Amino acid sequence: MTDTVQAEVIMNFLVSEELAFRIPVQLDFDIADPFAVRFTFDLPGDMPVTWVFSRELLLDGLSRPSGEGDVRIEPSSGEHLGDVFISLQVGAERALFRAGAPPLVAFLDRTDRLVPLGEEEVCDTLEAVLDRILAEAPAG
Repeated sequence: MTDTVQAEVIMNFLVSEELAFRIPVQLDFDIADPFAVRFTFDLPGDMPVTWVFSRELLLDGLSRPSGEGDVRIEPSSGEHLGDVFISLQVGAERALFRAGAPPLVAFLDRTDRLVPLGEEEVCDTLEAVLDRILAEAPAG
């Protein structure tokens, strides 16, 4: 059994109303961090940039405006499973992406098969980490 889900989605990087670039975006999910999804944006002329945010935020953003601060996700219209806007902000700089909802839904469905939403557990609790450290410590 695999512990990760990966997918590549083509998104539109909306520079302005007149200019947009189609870019590949790598989506990653790992059961070791079951609350998070990672989006790695491969922007033209730049090093890839990875953003990590809540899997639940992505799910919510497919049907209604969601998120605060640096990450906002919302449907482009009221139509069922249309496009989704993903807005990322650092300081005064903002990047806006448009993606089709169906590949995002397919990705989330695959993550849900590994770790159902609402049934996430942090793999290593503080107590488990301390137990492991103490068990490995030399007697003395």
